[in-house]
Amino acid sequence: MADHIFLGIDYGGRRSGLAVSDAGAKIAGGFKTVEAGSASEAARSIVSELAELSPEGIVVGYPIAPDGGQKGERCRAVDRFIGELEKLTDLPIYRQDERDTSSEARDIVHAHGKMVGRKRTKGGVIDRIAATIILQRWLDERGSG
Repeated sequence: MADHIFLGIDYGGRRSGLAVSDAGAKIAGGFKTVEAGSASEAARSIVSELAELSPEGIVVGYPIAPDGGQKGERCRAVDRFIGELEKLTDLPIYRQDERDTSSEARDIVHAHGKMVGRKRTKGGVIDRIAATIILQRWLDERGSG
């Protein structure tokens, strides 16, 4: 049976969380956090991970407005990042609604007894968990569609 691994990304201007699926593309899990100063630097760092992972595709969290309306600056930033990824890889890139993933990630950390205030936890835990939620949503929608 062929592996069907996908990479999930919660892109942030300075820090991006990464998640990977299992070989059956059913379950997402946190992978690592990448720190970068620009969209192109983040894309290069992430693409350097692709050889090790050999994913079938990339799922990027897309910050749709809560009301589903206009694209804001965050959408434009993610679009720039996706453009940088597209320059470096031929893998298909999918956009996944990321609404509420950061707050869900914080809730998960709180539920496990870790205190998270306005600052991000050490090591980008929130970013990795958010990436995991983004990828899991996409896998679930893909599996039921």
